[in-house]
Amino acid sequence: MILPDLRRRDLLAREQMDDPDCDLRRLERTYAQFRIVNRLVSGWRLTYRNLLRPVLRRGAPTTLLDIGSGGGDLARALARWAAADGYDLRVTAADPDERAHSWATRAPAVPGVEYERALSADLVAAGRSFDLVISNHLLHHLEPEDFRAVLDDSRQLARIRVVHSDIRRSSAAYLLFSAGTWPFFPGSFIRADGLTSIRRSFTTTELRAAAPGWQIQRQRPWRNLVIDEAAGVG
Repeated sequence: MILPDLRRRDLLAREQMDDPDCDLRRLERTYAQFRIVNRLVSGWRLTYRNLLRPVLRRGAPTTLLDIGSGGGDLARALARWAAADGYDLRVTAADPDERAHSWATRAPAVPGVEYERALSADLVAAGRSFDLVISNHLLHHLEPEDFRAVLDDSRQLARIRVVHSDIRRSSAAYLLFSAGTWPFFPGSFIRADGLTSIRRSFTTTELRAAAPGWQIQRQRPWRNLVIDEAAGVG
């Protein structure tokens, strides 16, 4: 395998699943396999313990918005983890893509999770707000103007905390993901699009420059967390 030049973000690279004309069967298999990939590489169980669970309410619901939720696997996982810890977490999984929304709404129901076909801007325009706002593997997809808009929307939508989690670009991440996914995930976009995602993702330094005024936290092994606290919190 030839290692691409990872010194700079590859903004021209495009993920196959973002193509509106991509193969629907492969796309739906990708949504189905995200649950496995996120469990292995996204680090959300740690993020939940460190940044979400400490602000969940006892005896009253806490609301959470997942922007760009795709097939909804993370939204369902968060609701299950919170319920196991004795919290009432009400999760809204929002994605503007009709294909993702259709897949998510056909998945087995999890109490406390609902799905909306919407952009973050739609929710701001509707005057919506949530205690917590998150995203997973969203930021690297966005063009610069959309990146800034999603961060601005997140601040308007969140009453307590925003946590955007994304890949941190590195040669080690690229090589290990390539090797680790080679024999697995047939018939989906997981491997090809995962490698493209790494090429498009930010280093920590790049993310600090792109998101001034936000807390940028590194999380092992190859994660960047983009965090904001509402006034009076933290």
